[in-house]
Amino acid sequence: MCGEAGATIEQSPGRPNSHPEAHAILISSLFLGSHVMGRDSMISLEGRTAVVFGVANKRSIAWSIAQGLHNAGAKLAVTYQNERLEEEAKDLILSIPGAEAFMCDVSNDAEVDRLFSQLKQRHGKLHVLMHSVAFAPADELKGEFVNTTREGFRIAHDVSVYSLIALSRAAAPLMEDGGSIITMTYYGAEKVVPHYNVMGVAKAALECTVRYLAYDLG
Repeated sequence: MCGEAGATIEQSPGRPNSHPEAHAILISSLFLGSHVMGRDSMISLEGRTAVVFGVANKRSIAWSIAQGLHNAGAKLAVTYQNERLEEEAKDLILSIPGAEAFMCDVSNDAEVDRLFSQLKQRHGKLHVLMHSVAFAPADELKGEFVNTTREGFRIAHDVSVYSLIALSRAAAPLMEDGGSIITMTYYGAEKVVPHYNVMGVAKAALECTVRYLAYDLG
C-alpha cells in the first residue's frame, strides 16, 4: 500500500505572493529517517527550530520525522495530543537530546495559541512546522462512504484539515527568516481506497488547503 507523502509550503521573508503551484509542492515520498537525513547529509538544520505535531508512539510517522530533524541539527519542540497519550509520547520525545515536549490538542484554539506563545518565549523564531495529524472516528472507516455521518465528516476535517490552517496562522509571525510548513497526504486523496472513506475526502481538502496557504504565505 502506498505510504503518505509530504506537501510543503515554503515561506520566504518579504517575498510577494506568486503563483501558488510554485510553492505548494506535492512530494511523491518523504524520506526523513535518520539514515537519510543526518548530520553528514546535504541537509543541515543547525541553528534552526522545528515544531512537530502528531507524535503518539514510536510507530507514529511524526516520530520518525522528529528523529530525522534532530539528526539534521534542528532544535526540536514536539507535541502530543492529550493526557491519555502523555505517558508514552512524552517519554519518547524526551529521549531525543534537547527536545522539548508539549501537550497540544490542535482542535483547541486556546491550546494552539498557548503553545506558540511558549515557542516564541523560548525560541523567538521558528523555521520548520511539521503537521502530521489526521483523525476520523473509527466507525467512519468501516462500510460504505455513502454512510458517512455529518459529525464524522466534521471531526475528520476539523482535526485533519483545519488544524493546518490554525497552526500555519500561529506559526507565520514566528517565521521571520522564512521557513517551511509541511503536512502529510495520501494516495486516497486522488483515487478511491476502499474504507478510507471520509479520510480520502479530508486529504483532498488538505492538499487544496496547502495551495491556498501557499498563495497567502508563499
